[in-house]
Amino acid sequence: MKYRPVFLIPIFLLAELFASLPTCAAQAPDGTSVMKEMISAYYYPNNDAKSQIQMRIVNRQGQARQRRLTMLRLDKSDGGDQSYYVYFHEPADVQGMSFLVLKHRAREDDRWLYLPAIDLVKRIATSDKRTSFAGSDFTYEDVSGRDLDEDTHELVAEETLGEYSTIVVKSTPKHPGEVEFSTRKFWIDKATHLPIKVEHYDLKGTLYRVYEAREIQSINGTPTITKAVMKDLGNERFTEISIKAVSYDGGMTDHLFQERFLRRPPSQWIQ
Repeated sequence: MKYRPVFLIPIFLLAELFASLPTCAAQAPDGTSVMKEMISAYYYPNNDAKSQIQMRIVNRQGQARQRRLTMLRLDKSDGGDQSYYVYFHEPADVQGMSFLVLKHRAREDDRWLYLPAIDLVKRIATSDKRTSFAGSDFTYEDVSGRDLDEDTHELVAEETLGEYSTIVVKSTPKHPGEVEFSTRKFWIDKATHLPIKVEHYDLKGTLYRVYEAREIQSINGTPTITKAVMKDLGNERFTEISIKAVSYDGGMTDHLFQERFLRRPPSQWIQ
């Protein structure tokens, strides 16, 4: 007597169904994964980068100050340790000033600032990383980024912001007593994973700083923010940045990112 395999087809279909479930779950975004993609796209594109940057700082009276600087960046690993070197060319009162950051995932960053007017290399304390960067409305932390694990990240919504389709994420510090903001709200472009807008809220929940990307270009296939503005709402001032030239994967090494180059910039990279 022959038995028909009546359970073969249902079991086969169920196996396919359950095999597909983990894949669907893995594809569902959460706040942390969206922020991780943003940090990778914004702070870690390619292995290294050289940028020529024009900075314009405008006060509430409409008076403007200019800064021209070169920024070098080298990644040890995607999302991991990094090195930054910033050199100021203009104007005369900041010419020769330089800034070095050795960014670490497992411990506090190392940061130094060279002030040529008094020929002093100053170590920047951890508590100073959210103070003004070179008199602008950007902080030192804005320049080199904030560690993903320092905050919790919550998906808020999906919104269209101008020409961009964005995911909105709310980030809240895990140790609120250590920072001057209560939350930050990010609008992240779905296509490029770059931050189109960031709102900063103080400890009372009042909006006090707003970052906006004004232009995104593809540089050798890498989406890059080439114009942006940071607004200080309380002081009624803002800082505009324009990237005049950027190049990726130029072959930088750790040799460039040493304290001794603060006084003597590497001529092959800083013109």
